[in-house]
Amino acid sequence: MSLNLSNSYQALGEKFSQQTSPTPVAQPSLLLWNEPLAKVLTISLTKEIDAELIAQYFSGNQLIEGSKPIAQAYSGHQFAHFNPQLGDGRAHLLGDIADNQGKYWDIQLKGSGTSNFSRQGDGRCALGPALREYIMSEAMFALGVPTTRCLAVVTTGESVYRERPYDGAVVTRVAASHIRVGTFQYFAARGDTQSLKKLTNYAIKRHFPELTAKSSESDEDNKADNEISSQQVLKFFSAVLAKQIPLVFSWLRVGFIHGVLNTDNTTISGETIDYGPCAMMNAYHPETVFSSIDRNSRYAFGKQISIIQWNMTRLAETLLPLVDGDEDEAIEKIEPLLTQFHQDLQQGYLSMMARKIGIDEPAEGDGKLINDLITLMKDHKLDYTQTFVFLTASLTYSSTEQDNVSGIEVLIVEALKNWLPQWNNRIGSFKKAAHTVMMKSNPVVIPRNHHVEALLESCQETGELTALNKFLAVLRQPYTETPDTKNYQDAPVDGDKDYHTYCGT
Repeated sequence: MSLNLSNSYQALGEKFSQQTSPTPVAQPSLLLWNEPLAKVLTISLTKEIDAELIAQYFSGNQLIEGSKPIAQAYSGHQFAHFNPQLGDGRAHLLGDIADNQGKYWDIQLKGSGTSNFSRQGDGRCALGPALREYIMSEAMFALGVPTTRCLAVVTTGESVYRERPYDGAVVTRVAASHIRVGTFQYFAARGDTQSLKKLTNYAIKRHFPELTAKSSESDEDNKADNEISSQQVLKFFSAVLAKQIPLVFSWLRVGFIHGVLNTDNTTISGETIDYGPCAMMNAYHPETVFSSIDRNSRYAFGKQISIIQWNMTRLAETLLPLVDGDEDEAIEKIEPLLTQFHQDLQQGYLSMMARKIGIDEPAEGDGKLINDLITLMKDHKLDYTQTFVFLTASLTYSSTEQDNVSGIEVLIVEALKNWLPQWNNRIGSFKKAAHTVMMKSNPVVIPRNHHVEALLESCQETGELTALNKFLAVLRQPYTETPDTKNYQDAPVDGDKDYHTYCGT
């Protein structure tokens, strides 16, 4: 068995993190092991043969060879209020590992104990939130959404005390990196320009190596850590902006609501991170929010584009000293990138929604067609996913099938009776091509909140994984109708009107 980690982030130095080991747990036991992901990461361990060793490694009880665990430092705007000192309060970055394509990935434990950043927390994670992260991240990956993923869930044999005792767990997160907007804010808030340069250079090498010139001299590489040109910084910022566009449009395409889109939960790699209070939208409404802590609906479904822009503006502020010593000059240089970002988001939204109704290249008038549709969906409380599934399927209906719709389709047809002829006229004779586009844009199944909650409750009570694995098998084929798909397509009877999510992991 070969499993060895490197420590590129740890090498940045003590300003960036605290060296700290996971706190051992009483009785680690492997619950979930993501074998397909393990294979991508060239980890040859299997649940059938190596369950005990996996549990030891990914509970933090035994360190993987090469690992030098740390808790990362970062700041963050939390619901628009800046906290200069956050950091990993219950997570340990074990190191990074190369996949079968040579790309490096962070391996991080969550719920693995306290650090200097724990504040009043106990450093632990309950089983429910750990399972939620596993389910949701696997579903999002299959949906084509840029995301961190989960490699393992290990139960600890210990209780975690919240409003009542829960079984404890450690979840292993795999990410392109854990560099957040808040990581840059941490050093900017301290006026530490040298560390900002070092962080930016590291981020470029890790995520955007095409932006840096290669050097064969090791002393030149070390020297470059604290040197960076204004043009490199601007190109770096532009590259980070470009990563956010497919991220936020993927969320909107599938009806995902992050729930806690703070700057410390916004990665420069453009991956979804922190699934604590996330949820999926049922009936369409741009103000949909489920997070119990989002009392002012700051992170509602329809506000996620503007929040990403807000978060990127905060990142821009941290980079100003690296762009130009004169702040006004720096702003003048970086503002055009934010302006272009805004324009790209507006155009990108139109393109994304156009594909959901089968239009590969939107033309004049398509914006109104789309706006008319979502207005009708909101007014009639139509289910977001079911509506687009129906529209996709309707392109293949015979005239008899069109006249004999039933169930939820009747409600959709009635609500859209004046819109459907306009749409069919726009699609014209290109129904086959439109259907192909829509099949790729509109999942037939999503991780519905009520199904996720039911499975979390069942798994916590019984420890039985059969139903969970069946659910995951369906979620891993979200654009394909399987014999089991229909079991998870229903919207909740009450529309999730009393459903609330909580920060758990």
